[in-house]
Amino acid sequence: ISKTFNMENAAADACFKKAIDLEPDHPTGYVLAAMLHSFAYEMSYSLEQRQKEKEAILYYSEEALARGEKRIARYPKDSRAHLAMALAKIAKVNWALKEKKYLVLVRETSNIWDYLEEAKSADPNNYDVDFLMGWLHYHIDHFQGVTGLLSSWLIEDGNRQKGLQEITQAAQNGYLLRDVAQAELLSVYLNFEKQPAKALPILQDLKKKYPNNYNFCFALGMTWVALHRLEEAQAVAGQIEKNISSGTPPFVPQLWPRYYQLMGRIYFKRGEYGRAESYFQKVIQDKSFYNVRTQARSLVYLGMIHDLRKERKYAEDYYRRVLQVEGAEGSAKIDAKGYLKTPYRVNGK
Repeated sequence: ISKTFNMENAAADACFKKAIDLEPDHPTGYVLAAMLHSFAYEMSYSLEQRQKEKEAILYYSEEALARGEKRIARYPKDSRAHLAMALAKIAKVNWALKEKKYLVLVRETSNIWDYLEEAKSADPNNYDVDFLMGWLHYHIDHFQGVTGLLSSWLIEDGNRQKGLQEITQAAQNGYLLRDVAQAELLSVYLNFEKQPAKALPILQDLKKKYPNNYNFCFALGMTWVALHRLEEAQAVAGQIEKNISSGTPPFVPQLWPRYYQLMGRIYFKRGEYGRAESYFQKVIQDKSFYNVRTQARSLVYLGMIHDLRKERKYAEDYYRRVLQVEGAEGSAKIDAKGYLKTPYRVNGK
């Protein structure tokens, strides 16, 4: 898991295969391999590579479920086995959501919550279960278009506050999924709760622990911007630019749009809207499938700039374009919907 977070995927894969060899009848090794490929799927820069990662996700998830069924039939109180089966289902559900495979979604969501409840009942101190329960509680209302479906198959309703508490519990006390929970807590504070001060210490710890993970570099830059500490943000951006330009692994040219967005945010926060706009325009010119989240957020900022210029029709056009971006993150669409109702102002979120 540590190697996965540090973007050493080949080394992580070797570790998970060794874990499977050591305990071939237990689902945990298989489902952690599925998670590795889920992360790799998210970070793929070619459709060919994404297809390979998809095949690996489905293979390891199915293997985890098959071994999990046999395991709990023999050991019904094996909390780790129940947790692994829930994780396997979630890996498939996450892929199905990305690719709009709603029949797969219906099939795979049916008993996730049952597995989690069994895992928690068998071991109340299995805090990794709290992470998955919290993730579902917190985000169920963010799954655009399928909220009712997920609610009916998983739990009665989302519960943001309860979900946040459960994710926090896992981030503090989890075992296998502790760092995953911390990364999720970071995302929640930064993107949904809009509390960058709470995100900062978590982010600094993760960045120190996993120096090769460029996601934490970008997140740190965004956090400094949100905290109005623009010199620190500029320094982070400068290092990112240097690493991409020099090809320092794992920094690749496909990261330029994310760099442009960070620079756009820095200039936006400085009130230099013309320079900010030029960077955001660079972002949205890249139509690559892996750039949809960055593109959607940049469209939000372009709408905000036009709102500040009292150009409401142009602003509304950008916000509507956000809602049309398939695969965009929930927070960007939430903000776009909000600004369609109420124009952005400097003191707005």
